[in-house]
Amino acid sequence: MFVLPDESRQLFKDPFGTLHRDIGTVLPELAGRTIYSVGDVVTHSLQQNGITPAIAVVDGQTMRSPCIKMPEIAGPCIHVKNPPGTITDELVSALTHAVDHTPVTILVDGEEDLAVIPLVIAAPLSSIVIYGQPNEGVVLRIVDDQAKTAARRLLTQFTKTESPIPHN
Repeated sequence: MFVLPDESRQLFKDPFGTLHRDIGTVLPELAGRTIYSVGDVVTHSLQQNGITPAIAVVDGQTMRSPCIKMPEIAGPCIHVKNPPGTITDELVSALTHAVDHTPVTILVDGEEDLAVIPLVIAAPLSSIVIYGQPNEGVVLRIVDDQAKTAARRLLTQFTKTESPIPHN
């Protein structure tokens, strides 16, 4: 399990991609691409616009409150545990598996925010990872070598520990 130390949290406040004020502005960029989404509201918004993400990572929460815009479950649903401020081995394993078995919904017990990092690493080149930036809009990250390198660099800010969460 990777744990984000308090002193590194500020590195994750800035968007990890291009920030757009609303989902409508990113729709033209999604055409013909494999889309992966992280977050309930952005996943719901994509679905409302006729786009089913190949992988949707959701936790039933938005800004730490129950989400009233729950997305539909697409494909099999994989349940994982991922406490706030962590990236569990269970989450990484689910993402890696899901990339080759789409469509998949990953339902996180805990927090899904940091799933963007391992998802960019696992996703194929030219795909898109999209997630919500609270109170600002949506962030679009085209997966290329630069994105994968940046994600791996961000992962070095975490402390690697033994996972106390049993793998199912």
